[in-house]
Amino acid sequence: MVDQQASVSGRRVRFQRRRHPAPQRSNRRKALYELSVVVPLYNEVESIEELARELGNVLVPLRLPFEVVFVDDGSTDGSFDLLKRIQRHNRHYSIIRFRRNYGKSAALSVGFQHAQGAYIITLDADLQDDPTEIPRIVDLLRSDYDLVSGWKKKRFDPASKTIPSRVFNFVVSALTGIKIHDFNCGLKGYRREVVRDIRVYGELHRYIPVLAHWAGYRVGEVVVQHRPRKYGTTKFGLGRFWKGFLDLLTVLFTTRFFRRPLHLFGLLGLIAFIAGFAVDAYLSILWLLHETVLSNRPLFIVGFVLIIVGIQFISIGLIGEMITRGQEVEREYSIREIVK
Repeated sequence: MVDQQASVSGRRVRFQRRRHPAPQRSNRRKALYELSVVVPLYNEVESIEELARELGNVLVPLRLPFEVVFVDDGSTDGSFDLLKRIQRHNRHYSIIRFRRNYGKSAALSVGFQHAQGAYIITLDADLQDDPTEIPRIVDLLRSDYDLVSGWKKKRFDPASKTIPSRVFNFVVSALTGIKIHDFNCGLKGYRREVVRDIRVYGELHRYIPVLAHWAGYRVGEVVVQHRPRKYGTTKFGLGRFWKGFLDLLTVLFTTRFFRRPLHLFGLLGLIAFIAGFAVDAYLSILWLLHETVLSNRPLFIVGFVLIIVGIQFISIGLIGEMITRGQEVEREYSIREIVK
């Protein structure tokens, strides 16, 4: 408490002002906007102005407090200068510029950190994603889902992109158990808490629905309009697919087996051990029956190698379990709500 003095009718009167403790601040900032649109881009100078105009035509009639966050991923074609000219005439738009090209996951991650909306929409800057789909996605986020992924059911891309993409989406859906047809669609919608809980790095942006689903969020899908590319060429080559499959292994291991490594290495070890034991047992029975000679059967050596490899895998899993149990790390859980 702090003592203060004041003069009342010529008399000095002492009074006390109670200093109240400062309220505790939440770790999560309150949303300042109803809607945030995050647009990662790299060398899209031809399409930026048209995209900004389309976004304005869609977002302004919604009569919601909104912002548009452009994340320039190290463009070298004048995209940033054009964005600055657009931003001067529209204070709903903000720009984040990287010093160099870091990739789409980095652009999305930084965009999510700066977005201040209760609902966050992402779309690509090449005009193939249709901004008129945004109101429908927002309605789904308000009613049923925490994350809504777009599905480009009818695509206007060459076969060199559509066929590998279908194979990729089929494999990811089969391995993760999530019934989504288009994991790599740039047009997605999120509730604010999803992007605060999900960490995006490397090339994991295409697996955000997987990470969100395994964190307990409700993930949905909606068919969206896909448009032919109007300007330039795609910035992604065929290399993104093999990188995507490697990232899938990362996602599977870090989410399903990170805290239980024995379930992965133990399974592989058991398969190898059982296969090797079965081979050697079969050949040993033939040898006991005098039907074969083991000295000229390389398969017998292969069986021993499989047994040794199996034991090693199981040992790695056990060591991983001991390391995991020995580390006193607080587990991170996704809490939906607390009622008192």
